[in-house]
Amino acid sequence: MPFPPIGWFSVGSRPVSCQSNAFLLYYVAMESGRFNLAGKTALVTGGNRGIGFAIARGLAEHGADVVLVARTAKELAQAKTQIQKQTQRRVWTFVFDLENTEKIEGLFDEIVTQTGGVDILVNCAGITIRSPAEDVSLDMWDRVHRVNLTSVLRMSQAFCRHRKSAGKGGKIINIGSLTCSAARPTTAAYASSKSGLMGLTRTLAVEWAKYSINVNAVGPGYITTELTKPLWSDKDFTKWVLSETPLGRWGQPEDLIGAAVLLASSAGDFITGQTIYVDGGWLAML
Repeated sequence: MPFPPIGWFSVGSRPVSCQSNAFLLYYVAMESGRFNLAGKTALVTGGNRGIGFAIARGLAEHGADVVLVARTAKELAQAKTQIQKQTQRRVWTFVFDLENTEKIEGLFDEIVTQTGGVDILVNCAGITIRSPAEDVSLDMWDRVHRVNLTSVLRMSQAFCRHRKSAGKGGKIINIGSLTCSAARPTTAAYASSKSGLMGLTRTLAVEWAKYSINVNAVGPGYITTELTKPLWSDKDFTKWVLSETPLGRWGQPEDLIGAAVLLASSAGDFITGQTIYVDGGWLAML
C-alpha cells in the first residue's frame, strides 16, 4: 500500500498528523498487520463500562468483533451502540452475573453458538468491598474472590476447551491491579484476589502454552472508573496519587488499550505469563 498523503487521520478518537512520529509508528505497525485483529472475535467481561468498555472499543477499532458480558442490560445496550457506531464492528451482548460461577460454562457455550467462536478472552469484570481486614466477613471474602478469581478460572477453562476443540490457539488477557504487587489498608479481599489472579495467569500460561494459548495480565494503576470513584472524588487522596505517580495524573480507561491490543494480536505471540503494568510509573518509584 502506498504511503498516504500528508494530512490528518484518527487513532481511535484522537486526530494525529500524518507528519508526526506517532503517525509513522502507527502506520508502520498497521501496515505490518501485526496489530490487526480483523477476523477475530474478542469476549470482554465487564465490557459495559470503564476499563472493560475501553478495551472492547479499542479491540474493535483494530478490527475485532466483540462480545460484551455484564450484569446491566441498559449499560450493555449503550456500550453496544457506541462501539458499533464508532467502529462498524459486530457486537453481541450477554446479561450475566459472574458470581454464578457454576453457570459460566453454559454461558460460554451459548456465546460460541451465537458468534461462531471466540479468539480472545479479556477477563475484566471485578468488584471490591472495602473493610478493615479484621472486619472482613466470609461472605464478603467469598463474593470478591468468586467474581475476581473463580469466574476468571471458569471462563478461562471454557475458553481453553473451546480453542482445543477448534484446534487453534488463542489469547487470554486478565485485568489485574497494582495490588498484584502492592497493598493498601482495607483491601484484604480485593488484594488477595488480584494477587491470586497473577499466580493463575502464570500457571495457565505455562500449562496451556502447548495449546498455543497465550495468557497474560495487564495491571492498571490508579484509573478513573466507577469502581474507583470513592478514591478520585477524594481531593486529599487524589493529591497523594498525583504525588506518587511519576507521570503526574490519574490514568484513563483508554490508557489500557495499547497493552490490550499488543497482547491480543500477533504482535504479542511470544509474550506469555507476564503482567504489564500501565500505572504512570507508580511501581517504578521508591
